[in-house]
Amino acid sequence: MPPRAAATVRQQRLGVELRKLRERAGLTAREAGELLNVNAARISSIEAGRFGVSVDRIRMFAHSYGCSDEPYIEALASMTAGRGRHWWDEYRESLPSGLLDLAELEHHATTIRTAQVAHVPGLFQTVDYARLIFRQSIPKLSPPEVEYRVTHRIKRQGILYGAHPTPYTAITHEAALRMRFGGRDVTREQLEHVLEMSDLDHVTVLVIPYDAGIFPGAGQTVLYAEGPVPRLDTVQLDAEHGSVFLHADLQLEKYRTFMTRFEAVALKEPASRDLIRKIIADL
Repeated sequence: MPPRAAATVRQQRLGVELRKLRERAGLTAREAGELLNVNAARISSIEAGRFGVSVDRIRMFAHSYGCSDEPYIEALASMTAGRGRHWWDEYRESLPSGLLDLAELEHHATTIRTAQVAHVPGLFQTVDYARLIFRQSIPKLSPPEVEYRVTHRIKRQGILYGAHPTPYTAITHEAALRMRFGGRDVTREQLEHVLEMSDLDHVTVLVIPYDAGIFPGAGQTVLYAEGPVPRLDTVQLDAEHGSVFLHADLQLEKYRTFMTRFEAVALKEPASRDLIRKIIADL
């Protein structure tokens, strides 16, 4: 199997998990290579995500390292599946890799929770709303670049539809709902769409009202994607330079706490829908 030109975040994550298993076993790459009859340089390359690894080899690595957590091992094995092309690969030459990694993360997540203060969550955004946001990018995007980003964002929303949609909780601050991006018509259409999404059984929409005051993580935009097992959860943060992906144990614990606190200060679902209706009526 030839080395990859560039590993995705998911491929890198699998390598990181294999490195963690090796280090917990107290083995160097050379010692692991001798144990597994694999060149030490190849061990390092696999752990960096530069080389793929088969399901059988994943299981062999895990058991050789003394890991007996079968659900975790099977979850790692599942990360080797589906290595063919996906819909987001068609954007590989036209969009930053972070956007493709985000689509891949959402595609494989078992549950997604997000918290937004300034914008309506991307998986809820209408075409007009998303287009206005991308037009504000610095440096300025060309019209084709804007449209690439818009179509990519709309295609990401496919995980909320179909026979097996992903459970999704969106926590949005009232400020994001009252910002009139594009004027009354665009805002009204966007808020009505959020209300429609809130009626879906697998979607939860919670609004943090202005009178909630300050709360931990108030300045954060967080996407928390749950994996097949908690050890494979991932946090995605938005930054001006692109997406940041976190998965260290302490980072996951921190953002689990953030999400719990976000939910605690938000209105319950019926009250959240009532507030959205009131904002629409105020337009």
